Formats: sequence, C-alpha cells, structure tokens
Amino acid sequence: MEEIKLVDVLRIERPKEYKAHFAMYNKKNEPLDVFVRDQNEWKGWTEYRPSKNDFNRRYIFSVMSFYHEKDVWLFGGIWEVLERNGSGYKIKLTLKGEEYIGRLKLKLKLSGRQPRIKFESVYENLVVSEILKERYTGETFSSYENIDLMFSKIITIIKNEKPDWKAALGSVKGVYLITDTSKGKRYVGSAYGDVGIWSRWRQYVETGHGGNDALKKLITEKGFEYALRNFKFTLLEYRSMKVDDQEVIDRESFWKKALLSRGDLGYNGN
Repeated sequence: MEEIKLVDVLRIERPKEYKAHFAMYNKKNEPLDVFVRDQNEWKGWTEYRPSKNDFNRRYIFSVMSFYHEKDVWLFGGIWEVLERNGSGYKIKLTLKGEEYIGRLKLKLKLSGRQPRIKFESVYENLVVSEILKERYTGETFSSYENIDLMFSKIITIIKNEKPDWKAALGSVKGVYLITDTSKGKRYVGSAYGDVGIWSRWRQYVETGHGGNDALKKLITEKGFEYALRNFKFTLLEYRSMKVDDQEVIDRESFWKKALLSRGDLGYNGN
C-alpha cells in the first residue's frame, strides 16, 4: 500500500515560514495528556520560547508525541506568532488544518531529541499514520484488571467525562491504591455504599487528597501540583454495587496490612 504523506492532505505553500514543534515528555507531563486535559495548557507548550533561540518563523506547526505508538505524532494545530517576548511567544491558532487538530496522526522518526526543527526539513518526510474519525480524547477503557495510571491521566479521564470509563468505574465498588512515587509511601482506600470508584476518584481530582488526613496535610504543604506529578492510582479489587459493603471494607483492611500502608510506611491512619 502506497504511503500517504502530509503534503498529500495538508498543503503548506511556504514551509520556510514555519518551524515544527515536536512536543515531548518533559519529565513531568506527556503533552498528549495535556492536550486532552486542558487546551489552554497545551497552548502554553507552544508559546514557550527556549533560551536557545536558533531561529524565528512566522508560524509554528505543532505536533505532540502519541506515546502509545512509537515515532507517531498527533497534530496540535498551526499557530501564528504575533509577538516574541523574553521567555515566550504571543500566538493565535490559525484556521489552516483546523479540521485535523487532534485527529491527524503522523509518523516520523527523529534523530535524537530535536523538539524544534525547521519545517521544510521534515515536511515531505511526514507520513500519515491515521486520521481519526473524532478528536482524540484519551485512552479507551480496556479492563478493570489493568488500571494502573498516573494521577494526571485520571484527571484527564474524569474531567473529560469519558463515557466508557464513567460507565465502568461508576458501576463498581472497590479497593484502590494510591502510590506516592516520590516518597514510596502508599495509601489504600475504598469506595462503597452508593459511591462507585468514579465518584470517589472524582473527589481526588477536585482536591488532590480526597479528604484523607495525611494526604490532605501533604497537599496543603506541597500543593496540588505535587499530586499531579507523583500520585499513581491502581485498582486492587472491584465488586458489583450489589455486594455487601462489609466485604469491601474487609478487603480494604487486608490490603492495608499486606501493603504496610499504615504508620511510617504509608498514609493510612487506621
């Protein structure tokens, strides 16, 4: 099958007026997660102006690492640079290629870490991997057994009211684990009664701590950003909403003991 290239679907008349921005993981966030979570935050990634400012162009062709697939990039828009300031640009999104934002997946293997490149050097080499029917809104739900996600992804899923995730997590009780990847400490929690996993995890998205005393103290001291960077959520067990609450409470106690989440090694107080 013959390759379809970017030049075949999106014609850029003067590529030398553009620079390409290949947004990559910055040791804190995946740009793909940022794009799904908050469009203003994603714009901020494109507005950033590094100290090494090798060249300036009128337009920025932005893509982000589609990290689920090797060497694949998701189109994030074409931006016009209105002003250049000390540490950033003032930009606006153009209408060029607007219909492909969040849908056009491109394939290109970069040699080394080159986030900002002269567009003409890659334009004819960008291959169309796929054009999604709808704008990408995050990972699809696969199974309860494989839920092991950084808090940033939980935020993206819940804020975007992902229907598949909401239906799955809203229909079960269960026991979950929050791991503080910075300190190595754990917190075991549960959802039961009329509150499914979805509603319980929404409380963490809103507060960062979900009301737990130890986590509340941590987030008060370090801020919500600490939870965003360091918390990881794992679903340990799940049960039907029809199951007696005591079964979930008993399993929560088991996991607190098994994972040593009480005392100095964790955040559980009881």
